[in-house]
Amino acid sequence: MNKKNQTAELILNTVIVIFTVIGIILMLTGKPEEGALQSTGIENFKFYTVLTNVFCGIIASVYLVLILLKKDKDKMAVFKLAAVCGVAITFAVVAFMFGPLYGYPQFYKRGNLFFHLLLPVTAMAEFIVVERKRILFKYTVFAAVPTLLYGIGYMLNILINGIGGPWPDTNDFYAFLSWGWPVGIAIFAVISLSAFAVACIFRAVSNRRTY
Repeated sequence: MNKKNQTAELILNTVIVIFTVIGIILMLTGKPEEGALQSTGIENFKFYTVLTNVFCGIIASVYLVLILLKKDKDKMAVFKLAAVCGVAITFAVVAFMFGPLYGYPQFYKRGNLFFHLLLPVTAMAEFIVVERKRILFKYTVFAAVPTLLYGIGYMLNILINGIGGPWPDTNDFYAFLSWGWPVGIAIFAVISLSAFAVACIFRAVSNRRTY
């Protein structure tokens, strides 16, 4: 990796960590009415958006440590791919699904601005710009696993505890079961397959830089 790439990697991962910290602070101190899909305090960690962004921030933090210590980062490639895949799904769902359905402004307030837009865009830019060694195909499968596990956990929680009452006391906080179980399951299946597809796209983009 040349000096230009090293500088870009250092700067972009630093920005990701800063955005993660700001997003968490705003999320923990905000109120549900201050943004869509927002609960009180630590309850926000039930959301895919929060989990994927925090995971992305953690991986960026590890990268910063490895960069500063001048250690090999190749073994972290699968985690970096999984992280960018997760936040890319978050970005895409809000930009192309929730935004058109419910209106964009409420999804880009306070912590949501960082977790739905700023951090995902930065993470995607970092993955595209920074040169890495070739990413193995099996990494794309691993990168999609967290999304699949989240969907399974989401559905199991509803099966065990029921849908519950109206927002914010519902377990179907994404309202995917509003059209019934078959549609809800189909939505999560599509999202899981999309996570794999997104991982394949980022792998292809990254690997083109190694030719």
